[in-house]
Amino acid sequence: MPTYNEGENLSPTLAHVFSKNPQVSIVVVDDDSPDGTGRVADFLAQGDDRVHVIHRHAKEGLGPAYIEGFHWGLEQGYDVICEMDMDGSHRAEDLTRMLAVLNRNPSIDLVIGSRRIEGGQTINWSPTRNAISRLGSWYARHMLALPVHDMTAGFRAYKAEILRAIDLDGINANGYVFQIDMTRRVAAAGGRIREVPIAFVERTRGKSKMTQSIVVEAMLKVTLWGIRRLCSK
Repeated sequence: MPTYNEGENLSPTLAHVFSKNPQVSIVVVDDDSPDGTGRVADFLAQGDDRVHVIHRHAKEGLGPAYIEGFHWGLEQGYDVICEMDMDGSHRAEDLTRMLAVLNRNPSIDLVIGSRRIEGGQTINWSPTRNAISRLGSWYARHMLALPVHDMTAGFRAYKAEILRAIDLDGINANGYVFQIDMTRRVAAAGGRIREVPIAFVERTRGKSKMTQSIVVEAMLKVTLWGIRRLCSK
């Protein structure tokens, strides 16, 4: 769980995850949050050995935070490593379902919590935000020729083996395009992907990190990857 100014969300989010999934561990990757998120995470970790904290010294972005968390999980020997938002948008009960799908299907390498398949939904999103999200996933799906409907989803469960098969340190993608890059890399490595419907709930505390530059970065990189794919045919 990467964090930046999520201090007020830490305790309720972790409590909810553990109430539904007591077997998991959580690593908080904090980008030196000015609101003291890192200190709150340290306090929670002192009282629960399932909570771990990685402190980074600057706001370096979502992609690098996930990569650092992946490396930590692989070094610790976890079999499954997940991505999940700290703001409460991703529900703990959906994590339970995603892990169950991964455990029941040994051939699956990545489970994506999807808003864009039957049964998936967004709650309290504006029509404009929904349209931008749908268009972005549609564009990435068709440019990269991948059978994934929610390309930008940040709620995921990876088998450790597929993460080891990917050059994580070669990834140069921040923001939500990181999720698209990971999807195409899993597919290129021969990984099998399954989407599971989830309900994505708009945060009620704190501020969204979505900016125009994140959208622009995603469009530019997806376009470049798509052109390379078409030129390589």
